[in-house]
Formats: sequence, C-alpha cells, structure tokens
Amino acid sequence: MKSQRRYTLKALAAATAVSTFGLTGLSAQAADTIKVGVLHSLSGTMAISETVLKDTVLMAIDEINAKGGVLGKKLEPVIVDPASNWPLFAEKTKQLLTQDKVAVIFGCWTSVSRKSVLPVVEELNGLLFYPVQYEGEELSKNVFYTGAAPNQQAIPAVEYLMSKDGGSAKRFVLLGTDYVYPRTTNKILRSFLHSKGIKDEDIMEEYTPFGHSDYQTIIANIKKFASAGKKTAVVSTINGDSNVPFYKELGNAGLKATDVPVVAFSVGEEELRGVDTKPLVGHLAAWNYFMSIKSPANTEFTKKWATYAKAKAIPGHKDKPLTNDPMEATYIGINMWKQAVEKAKTTDVDAVIKAMAGQTFKAPSGITSKMDEKNHHLHKSVFIGEVKADGQFNVVWKTPGPVKAQPWSPYIPENKGKKDEPDGKTKM
Repeated sequence: MKSQRRYTLKALAAATAVSTFGLTGLSAQAADTIKVGVLHSLSGTMAISETVLKDTVLMAIDEINAKGGVLGKKLEPVIVDPASNWPLFAEKTKQLLTQDKVAVIFGCWTSVSRKSVLPVVEELNGLLFYPVQYEGEELSKNVFYTGAAPNQQAIPAVEYLMSKDGGSAKRFVLLGTDYVYPRTTNKILRSFLHSKGIKDEDIMEEYTPFGHSDYQTIIANIKKFASAGKKTAVVSTINGDSNVPFYKELGNAGLKATDVPVVAFSVGEEELRGVDTKPLVGHLAAWNYFMSIKSPANTEFTKKWATYAKAKAIPGHKDKPLTNDPMEATYIGINMWKQAVEKAKTTDVDAVIKAMAGQTFKAPSGITSKMDEKNHHLHKSVFIGEVKADGQFNVVWKTPGPVKAQPWSPYIPENKGKKDEPDGKTKM
C-alpha cells in the first residue's frame, strides 16, 4: 500500500508539473501576440459596406506585422460576424473582451450597432475604434471616433447645396434608413435649415427600413415635391444594400442631378459597385476621403490595397480594387492605436487612451489627421464629390484644411453647456 501511495503521489506530482508547464507554455505563447478584435457584419444587409473594413484591418495588421509588430509582438486578429444583428454586436463584443481577451476592437458601421456595443466596452473597460460618419451626440471614454461628426460632413454638404455652386437649393428632402443615425442627423439638419430661413413646408422627411428595396413610390413623391418651383435637393442617409435599388430607381425615373441633386452620406465607391452609374453622373456624396484624390499618400494606399486584394483574392476587389472613406478611417485608426501603444509601452486601455491624445497620421486623403487632445474625434478635411460615369467621384468642393469635430451639435438646444470631452460615462 505504501509503495502504491508513493507511486500515486509521484504520478500526481508529475502530472501537476506537466500541467503547470503546459499552462506556462500556453501563457508564454499567448504573450507572444497581441489580440485585436474585428467586429464587422460579414453577412446581412450591412455586409455590402462592412466586409471590406474587415479586410482593411487585416491588411493593416499584415503591414504592421511585417515591420516587426507592436512592442515586439505580432498582432493576431480575432474575427467575428455580428451578421447585421444589432443585439449580436453586444454579445460578440463581450466574447472578444472576456473570452478572447483582445486589446482593442475595430468595428461597427451603423450607430445602432455602436450603441449596442457601447455599454459593454464601458462596463468591461474595452476600447473601440469606430470608423464611420455618425450623428454625433455621444462621447465615450472607451471609443475613438475616426469617422465624421455632423459638422465634418452633413452641415458642410447642405451648405454647399444652398450655395450658388451647389445649385442654390431652397427645398430639401431628408431621406434615410429608419434608425438613430438618419433620424438624429436629420433633426440637426432641420434645425440648421430653420436657422437659414427654410420653413417646414419646404422640408420633406421620410424613412425606410433596413433592406428596403422598392423606391418607386418614394422617387415619385420626390419628383412631385420638387415640382413646386423651388430648387430641390435630396439629402440621403440611406444605409446598406438599400442604396442599390434606390440609385437604380433614381436612374429609371430619369431624376438627373441637374434637376434634383442627391447628396449621400453613406454611399461611396463600394456601394456604387453594383449600380449603372451613367444615369447618376453629377449626383453627390460628402466624405472625408475619395479614392480619386490625388496625393502621394493616396497613391501608396490604393496601390497597397490593390496588391493585397489580388494576393488574398478578395471577391470583387481582386479584379476591381476600390477604396473608400470608412476604409481610410479604419486604416488611420489602427495605425494611431499602434502609435499610442508604443508611446504608452503597454496595451493597457487607460494608458493607451491617454497616449491617443494628439496622435497624428499622414492620411491617404493627403492631410495629416490629428486625434483631438480631448474629444476622441479626428480633425478631418471635408470633400464633396460628384459621381462620374465610372463610379468614381470628382471632387468639386473641399474645406481649406482639417476641421475639428463638434460631437455636440450647436443646432440642438439641449446641447448648450455640454463638455467637449468624455467623462467615462456615455452622454445622451
């Protein structure tokens, strides 16, 4: 019995040693990489826009890893598909932070997906880089907003439409997908238009659900609204794959840019890929980047993307590589995060947040983007482009230089007195 007990104890000790060694080995292996979460819809109505952002993150990670990684460690992407299902964004975020232990998350497109993620990253002290234009009205300690606030896209676009160069519009159709971004942006725009003397009877506002595909009646109503004798323009906050039938119907109805110009905030080169753009020539989009911008930084960026897309055989892009504004914002975000981690000498969220203040990066748009020292938004130039027959955009207007974001729109009265920096709690 004694020898059996002695053998059992030895076996237990050996097993414990093996187990301990295994855990240590696993821990060391895990410590050799820094995990990065990629949270974009790869299926569902938003896949048309978001899939390419996943690939942009992967391209940037490959590029960073080829140059030695971050803090001497390779970045390891952890990709999840929230499938255009807003509650699933929250679940996948929790998985990334608690199970996968990612240091940072790059993701979301719609504001409803971001707002689903927001309480999770705040509770768990995660870090989200959000790369798409949005309605503002939010500041979170745990989010960096690399897309445009309303004063960096929506307001300048409407000002352009009201100008002589933009057609001197006097009536406006505010047309969007039915969720928080279009409704809040249009609330801001309605107040802005009021401040310019535009009355409610000269504003038409309409919304369609995600995935909506029948725009025949809506286009007919727009034509009727535009027949009142005043120059009319459409401001589109339609998101996702609904843009394809909307623009097809626009072409079918013969609604030309010279008659009723449409300016879009969520349509870029990628969304126009599946559309005959010849009837849409002259219609507009407002962004902080276009693929057609001439700059050495953009030449380098588009060449990198074309090479990567071909090497990875990315559907659509291996033969016709396109870049767009949210891709640029994604690329800026991951490179700024890398710089902040290296400045902080750690991936600790609080240290990285502090190190992000004032970070700069030479953006493909040709300007040097700067992360504001306080409000977690980029300083960005604004461009307005006209659709060309080949689906690219000809820049017809731009700001003289980068514009500082105003997260709290001054056109919403209840924003008076709100601080322009996050305090750790979501402000709505």
